This record gives sequence, C-alpha cells and structure tokens, in this order.
Amino acid sequence: MEEDEIVASIVIDGSSPWFSGHFPNDPILPGIAQLKMVVDLISKSRAGNVCMTGLSRVKFRKIIRPGERLDIQVTRGKKKDQYIFKITSGNEDVCSGWMFFTPNETITIS
Repeated sequence: MEEDEIVASIVIDGSSPWFSGHFPNDPILPGIAQLKMVVDLISKSRAGNVCMTGLSRVKFRKIIRPGERLDIQVTRGKKKDQYIFKITSGNEDVCSGWMFFTPNETITIS
C-alpha cells in the first residue's frame, strides 16, 4: 500500500437500513450508500477534519446485493484535497470517481 493510498473491505449486511425500501423483495445498495462509505473512509483517515465539497466523474457499474464483499481503494489526486476512488466486488468494478474535500473549520460560540 502506498503512503497516499487508503484501502478497506466491507461485507454488506442485509439488515442494513440502506436496504429499507430500496427495493422491497429485490434489495440493492443505493449509490449514495456507496459514496458514504468512501466519504467515511477518507474522513477517518484525516481524523474527521474534512468536509466533502464535490464529486466528479462518478460511475456506478454494478448492482450490489446484501452479503456482497466490497473492496474500496482511495488514492490522493494531483490537487490538494482531491481523492480518486474505486469500489470493486471480486473482479468487477462497482463504482468509481473523484471526491473533493475542504478542511473542517471549528466554530466557537461564546
């Protein structure tokens, strides 16, 4: 693993609330849930001190069912706070794209 690379694996639990209503009797993992996993991974690697500000070139290529294993790979882009991500399941591409972040600012209320 390279210094600017983040990797994780997850098995999608069929009891996840993400499957609720999406779709009855034919559950699939929504694309927003896939993006949320990537955001959480990047945020955790940066100690939660970032906020996602944009997406680019996002492609969804495979339907994800309960019980599937997903492998997430994130690398830093050429620009500051830019990340390139790819989610795979086995040998198949699931989702890919770019995410942009800015540092979270702490607001003090007195």
